[in-house]
Amino acid sequence: MLAGLPPEERERVLSAGRRRRFSAGETVFHEGDPADTFHLLISGLVAVRVTTPQGEQAVLTVLAPGQAFGELALLVEDGRRTATVSALEPTETVALGRAEFQRLRTRNPSVDSVLLSALAGQIARLSEHLLELLFVPAKARILRRLLTLSAGSDDGIVRLTQEDLARMSGTTRPTVNEVLREAEKFGALRIGRRRIEVVDRRWLSHRAR
Repeated sequence: MLAGLPPEERERVLSAGRRRRFSAGETVFHEGDPADTFHLLISGLVAVRVTTPQGEQAVLTVLAPGQAFGELALLVEDGRRTATVSALEPTETVALGRAEFQRLRTRNPSVDSVLLSALAGQIARLSEHLLELLFVPAKARILRRLLTLSAGSDDGIVRLTQEDLARMSGTTRPTVNEVLREAEKFGALRIGRRRIEVVDRRWLSHRAR
């Protein structure tokens, strides 16, 4: 996220923010909360969830170190969170408030690249998901989600329920269960309670084409 900045500017951004630590399962912020901070993800994994029209929670994406969330706080004054973000494992962020970011921009406009990078990443993720929903079979979408999610985890474990994975993949839980059981039969996965361990990425990559 900060790769486009010179080292001294990266240090200014990080030092202007506040280190925040969250335990597994802890909520960073809730949907509808005041949008007052932007978070750079230093370690851990977070899930981004929204409320469906039926009142259920659906996982939109899982973010890994190097990514960011809450960019609305830097764009809109008195904005509200559009999603709930929670830690899937012990997580650390650098939280940067709107006022701190504006001061950094005043001193050095190149800091705007941080915000542009966050927005570009969000657009790219949304575009990729839309194309997959339109043109990629459901079983391949499930395996692609598993590959992406496990790549962001240090131990290759995806800490989501099958229902979460179904909503992220735009399909149903029975379809997810069928795909997971087949992969488990071939030794590519190990399935537990709220955890899916990726064992053979090559097998999954081949089937996800």
